[in-house]
Amino acid sequence: MAEIQMLELNSTTIEGTGSFCLRSKKKSDGYINKNKWLNNRFEEGLKYIQLFEGEKQVGFIEYTDSEFSSRVVYAENYLVIHCLWVSETGKGYGTKLINKCLEDAKNKDKDGVAVVTNSETSWTPSKDIFLKKQFELVDIGPYDFELLAYPLMKNNLPTFPRNWEERIARFQDLTILRSFQCPYVDIATENVLSAANTLGLDVNIIDFTNRAELMELSPTPYGIFSVVYKGQLLTFHRLTTHSVLKRLKEIIE
Repeated sequence: MAEIQMLELNSTTIEGTGSFCLRSKKKSDGYINKNKWLNNRFEEGLKYIQLFEGEKQVGFIEYTDSEFSSRVVYAENYLVIHCLWVSETGKGYGTKLINKCLEDAKNKDKDGVAVVTNSETSWTPSKDIFLKKQFELVDIGPYDFELLAYPLMKNNLPTFPRNWEERIARFQDLTILRSFQCPYVDIATENVLSAANTLGLDVNIIDFTNRAELMELSPTPYGIFSVVYKGQLLTFHRLTTHSVLKRLKEIIE
C-alpha cells in the first residue's frame, strides 16, 4: 500500500498542486477564482490540507479561524471547517483529516471546532463522520442546516443567527449572494443567469468581500451561495438551468 501523506497548501505550493475541487478543469473561471480566493485567505491563517496516497490525491480538508470563516455562525475562538471530501470511504482518510484539524485547535488553544452540515445536499460535509468523531449537534437552522461542534470548552458552544426570515425578506428582486470559496459557484451562477435571461428577468449579484457582509446579508448558514426571489429562497447550491427555470416559474405563478 502506498504511503499516506498530508500536504498543507500555501501561496507557494498552490501554484504546483492547486486546489482539489474542479481540478479536472484548471482553466475554468471557477477553478481560477478558487485558487485566487485561497491565496488571499492563507494570509488570514486558513488551512487547506490535501491527503495523498502515494502521488494520488485522495482527499482534502479546509478550515479557518471563526472570525474569517465563510459560514454564518457565531463561534468565538473556534476553528470552522468549510469542506471535507475524500475519494473513498472506509479507508480512514476523513478521520485523518479531522484529527489534523482537532490537533490544530488544541495547539492554538481554541475552544473547539465547528462544522455546518445539511443532509439535503452534497455541497456540505456529511455529518455522519463528525458524529463518529464525537462532534455534537448544537444548533439547527432553516432549510435542514445543522451546526455540529467538538467543544474543548463546554461553556462556549457555537450558534446560528436567529433572524433568517428578516434576512430573506429583504430581497425581492432576483438576487445571487456569493463568495468564491467554492469553485462551483461560477457554474451555479451561470445557470441562474441563463434561466433568468429566458424569462427576461434582471439579476442582482452581491459578491461578499468580507465576513461582516456575509454575516449581515447571507440568508442561509452556508453563506457562499444563495439565490433569492420575492423573499423566497430558490437554492443554496448548484441547480441545472432547467431546475432554476422551474422554481422561478413556480414563484411567478
